[in-house]
Amino acid sequence: MIAYIKGIVEDITEDNVVLDVHDVGYNVKISADTAGRLPAAGEVAKLYTYTLVKEDAFSLYGFLTRDELELFKLCITVNGIGPKVAQAILAVMDTDSLRFAIMSGDVKAISKAPGVGKRTAERLILELKGKINMEDTAIGQEIVSHGGNVLAGDTAQKREAVEALVSLGYGQAESLKAVNAIVGIEDMDSGAILKAALKKMF
Repeated sequence: MIAYIKGIVEDITEDNVVLDVHDVGYNVKISADTAGRLPAAGEVAKLYTYTLVKEDAFSLYGFLTRDELELFKLCITVNGIGPKVAQAILAVMDTDSLRFAIMSGDVKAISKAPGVGKRTAERLILELKGKINMEDTAIGQEIVSHGGNVLAGDTAQKREAVEALVSLGYGQAESLKAVNAIVGIEDMDSGAILKAALKKMF
């Protein structure tokens, strides 16, 4: 219904932001993670929104990127996962981490979100695994941009490091997150990436 809202930040709490759009204040439900990434009060912000209409409520859920919004909409198609829980999942996992957790069946990583137990995480994985693919992730996009060659650029080294971390017992989602957080990764081989990622794990 409302694709996005762009306005001046009037007020921010950990779960809500008021955006002033031409002297009209819109309440938008957000996660604590999104609240921490929004500009300060008085500055302009743009949020991609999902509109929830009920008999007794009209609510807007806001996200800083389209990717977050699309994954949110996918999550709420799962039985037992409503907007609040879906937003909580995206508050503790970025979109790539969540996709990798779903693809690899990483129940533990998804269960870290408030309000998400083991059974809910298992249901999310079961229902969404066929709807998620590698091409939607940052590493997958790197592969596509290089014509599908997994050895292009530093992609092969990243994937080898992630696979090595998984073989050591770490979850695929947290392994990917650690690898993606490394600065200067372009000049490193897989061994150096692995060592740097392990430091971030501790």
